Amino acid sequence: MPAPERARRARDSHATATGKGFLIKLFLMMLIDALGVYILLSAWAANQTTLLVVMALILIAINVVYFSKRMLPMKYLVPGLVFLLIYQVFVVGYTGFVAFTNYGDGHNSDKADAITAILAQNQRRVEGSAAMPLQVVEKGSKLGFAVIDENTVKVGSADQPLTEAPKAKVEGGRITDVPGWDVLAVGDVLARQKEVTDLKVPVSDDPNDGAIGTQDAMTGYAYVPQMQYDAASDTLTDTSDGKVYRPNSNGNFEAEDGTVLPTGWRVFTGVENFTTAFGDARYSGPFLKVLVWTFAFAFLSVASTFFLGLFFAIVMNDERMKGRKIYRTLMLLPYAFPAFLSALLFKGMLNTDFGFINQTLLGGAGIEWLNDPWLAKLSILAVNLWMGFPYMFLICTGALQAIPDDVIEAATMDGASRLRTFTSVTMPLLLVAVAPLLISSFAFNFNNFNLVYMLTGGGPRFTDTSAPVGATDILISMVYSVAGLDGGAAKNYGLASALSIIIFLIVATISVISFKKTRSLEEIN
Repeated sequence: MPAPERARRARDSHATATGKGFLIKLFLMMLIDALGVYILLSAWAANQTTLLVVMALILIAINVVYFSKRMLPMKYLVPGLVFLLIYQVFVVGYTGFVAFTNYGDGHNSDKADAITAILAQNQRRVEGSAAMPLQVVEKGSKLGFAVIDENTVKVGSADQPLTEAPKAKVEGGRITDVPGWDVLAVGDVLARQKEVTDLKVPVSDDPNDGAIGTQDAMTGYAYVPQMQYDAASDTLTDTSDGKVYRPNSNGNFEAEDGTVLPTGWRVFTGVENFTTAFGDARYSGPFLKVLVWTFAFAFLSVASTFFLGLFFAIVMNDERMKGRKIYRTLMLLPYAFPAFLSALLFKGMLNTDFGFINQTLLGGAGIEWLNDPWLAKLSILAVNLWMGFPYMFLICTGALQAIPDDVIEAATMDGASRLRTFTSVTMPLLLVAVAPLLISSFAFNFNNFNLVYMLTGGGPRFTDTSAPVGATDILISMVYSVAGLDGGAAKNYGLASALSIIIFLIVATISVISFKKTRSLEEIN
């Protein structure tokens, strides 16, 4: 084939490949842009200005990079940078922001939402108000009321004011069907009686216009706010006794006699959460105990798993041992099971009354493995040893096999004993490879929430404090309990975020120091 013909065909093939690649890129970018536009519209609807601006900038940057011919390196960096921004920078930054606020139960939103909630929560029935036929309805898991008001069916819920339902059906003065809603049967209403009687459906978007409530799930009555808000003076007045509430610095409405309305709003509290962690007796004592145990747990976990894994790696690395492949496979079995399942399995085995260890291995002993503070700590270390040593076995096996045989032979020829060869040659060369992994293992165990939560739940609880903290809690599980995510206490996201920042600083400091120390090992290599 002549050279010009080959060149022409090569150009045509390249153009075809380039065209297909561009179409694939265009299709993928259309999907990304569609997702980005959806997020932008959701942020706009939720009035999330910060999210709107950040998402718009990210979307513009992605399109500029991937449709530009001069930013080839950035095409590979942008996905990692975007995920780093979303899952690391944003999370750390937002946690830091929350740590300086009173965000938690009673302080979940802004002041306007708090006022609306207070007006909605404090309602009184209007004496002599007309009774309206009422039917309890449901949309998803959300309850609502459908009422007949002046021959017109209206429907709404706690967060959706009454609106007309022109296609609703009424038979014999009773509402039988409301499009978009499920009409609840009598049995379902009785099963949720408290929810029904507590429910107040606002008449309009203005909370001062009142709401509709019921006591028998059949008849609705008008309710008006017991509290009246005056925007000019920024006060709430209780119409039943004339008590006036004014906003205080803690994000609550407070009367002159010190009475505080429970529903408040988020405000900046400075370093109050940090001083609470170290100065409040409810948290300072448990915090120091948990901090010491966290360091001990992380260090002992790394040390025990490393030395056991190293022992088996040395044994299995001996060529004289028969069946090494089978034994190595068996060594990896604990690592093959999901960690949370292993923890739950051991929780059952360590049960005092019915566990396999007490009833079978110990002949019916009643040892309180998970209820005694010291035994619970021993149990959690033992279970973590079972789950963690296969990982250390793997990395130590690889590191030992990477050590040149001539180095060991040279030490032997120089007259070094096996112990001296191991301590002066093998171990330093081993640490060159595994030291960064030991540091990462320490950081992992410092935040090993799954094991603590699944095996002991942080218990047994401390008896000398009201804080929901126990003897086997580590810092991260303490944060989970303080945040109220376990349902055992009121939610306090501000304090939990402050503790999270402390954990972040501790782990980061230890990691930086450890990596600096391990640099000296590189000289050996």
